Amino acid sequence: MSGIINLQIFKQFFKSGSAGGVILICSVLVSLIVANTSAGEQLQHILNYALGYENSWLQLKYPVLLWINDGLMAIFFLLVGLEIKRELVEGELSTIKKASLPILAAFGGAIVPAIIFLLFNKNTISADGWGIPMATDIAFALAIIALLGKRVPVSLKIFLAALAIVDDLIAILVIAFFYSSELHLINLLYAGGLLAVLFILNRAGIKNLVFYLIPGLFIWYFVHHSGIHATIAGVLVAFTLPTNKGSNESPLEKLEHILMKPVNFFIMPLFALANTNITIEADMFTALDSPLGLGIMAGLLIGKPVGILFSSWLAVKAGLSKLPDAASWKHITGIGIIGGIGFTMSIFIALLSYPENVVLQTEAKFAVLLTSVTAGIVGYMWLKKTGKGM
Repeated sequence: MSGIINLQIFKQFFKSGSAGGVILICSVLVSLIVANTSAGEQLQHILNYALGYENSWLQLKYPVLLWINDGLMAIFFLLVGLEIKRELVEGELSTIKKASLPILAAFGGAIVPAIIFLLFNKNTISADGWGIPMATDIAFALAIIALLGKRVPVSLKIFLAALAIVDDLIAILVIAFFYSSELHLINLLYAGGLLAVLFILNRAGIKNLVFYLIPGLFIWYFVHHSGIHATIAGVLVAFTLPTNKGSNESPLEKLEHILMKPVNFFIMPLFALANTNITIEADMFTALDSPLGLGIMAGLLIGKPVGILFSSWLAVKAGLSKLPDAASWKHITGIGIIGGIGFTMSIFIALLSYPENVVLQTEAKFAVLLTSVTAGIVGYMWLKKTGKGM
């Protein structure tokens, strides 16, 4: 009997909105523990191990870490792209009236942190990391809101989801335009040609996912070798998938449902496990007062809430938007604080910002980690105190 009850609890946990965030937190803790034991060196050896196949015309042999960050994360971005397209077609971003507040809030929450970071890091070796505090981690942010349950209005959860999706789109564009290497046009042409074929298939009414996903693998390969970061391929392929406004499940929604659990319960935890294996040393805490550490912390803890709150206030005062139903400015402030959880995307951009500087990568990851934990705790306490009726 107890076994059946435990199984039911287990199933309920994985169906809950907070499950992905909880597993992500556990992965971070495991990674930190392993990194600070004798097993840390073995983990790093596994991550550096070259896996795959290569010859004179095919290059598919990379370290395990690169397969995770460039390969599996492309699937994460595919899911993000599917969510963005669905919201544009039938969700919170489908009309100007619906989309204006989360869109403007997301831009404010991205621009202000970047400016704050540059104020701290102008003319320093860490200046290239200005994109680090721009991003909000969807999984963690939504997990915090899910933990609050009925203490916050449902409309606030929808607002945060839409804001986080736009935030991710901004981060994707930043990566594409500012964190990509030298372009190789021939590979871009190949990728562009295949992408055009997928759009033609969409217009022709082809709904079988196989006809989109197999060419999508080749698009990933050509984008990877073009100089643009390979994860962008996931978003591009996502926008070619057919969807509709009706109640019938579209190919886009079908793939979104297929990917949700693998991304939340495998890809994201694996990314966390591989990229937060930080060996904690005393000088790391002193490094937090460096331009890099201060820029990240101030950008996420101050820039995010200020940017989200101020841009939302301007949008409402200008008559462009209105607050979510049953939500107050205290709620928007809480969302701004939770927006300071930069974890996944911030660490990802940190790796792209300092590809040859492991020291800066480690300092950035440590600052992001501490700041994201702080933002999560403070945001949760703020919204819990604010409550639904205030």
